Amino acid sequence: MALEPVTLSGRHAELVPLSQEHSGALAEAVRDGELWRLWYTSIPSPEVMAAEIDRRLGLQAAGSMLPFTVLDGPSGRPVGMTTYLNIDTAGPRVEIGATWYAARVQRTPLNTEAKLLLLTHAFEQLGCLAVEFRTHFVNHASRRAIERLGAKLDGVLRHHQRMRNGTLRDTCVYSVTAPEWPTVRSHLTWQLEKPR
Repeated sequence: MALEPVTLSGRHAELVPLSQEHSGALAEAVRDGELWRLWYTSIPSPEVMAAEIDRRLGLQAAGSMLPFTVLDGPSGRPVGMTTYLNIDTAGPRVEIGATWYAARVQRTPLNTEAKLLLLTHAFEQLGCLAVEFRTHFVNHASRRAIERLGAKLDGVLRHHQRMRNGTLRDTCVYSVTAPEWPTVRSHLTWQLEKPR
């Protein structure tokens, strides 16, 4: 399994390889909702967006991350970031994470379609055995969103990471396995096609 930069396109979302060209627009997007102020996440502030892009691109060069800029399909404007990370080429398996979106596109079809595009690529092009999602135990909105995708809770890694404010994070680990993928794909496609 080789993770090469790729563009994944849909009607509501387009995922393009992360680039420093996106820095200004992503700094503007993260201001929408002041997302970096959420203590239980690690979302970059506008002032460190360029450094965060460099960090993610460095991890890509090392083979441990494949980062994307998420574009709003209708406008083509950058509205967030997402990645494949914790890449296990032997499995193969990946985690979809380090994701954030401007407040204006949250709870819209954009996230559902972005996850459908990432899952489709992981299972149908990369041949993954499973795809993981991880989030803080107290991030109930993220946990509900992951569960709506059809992912199942594998367990909780207690005292898994230290947060910026010094607290310890219990990490909920979810996954979708290859045998579950056809059902999850059908469900996500239905969610995108049903009337709003």
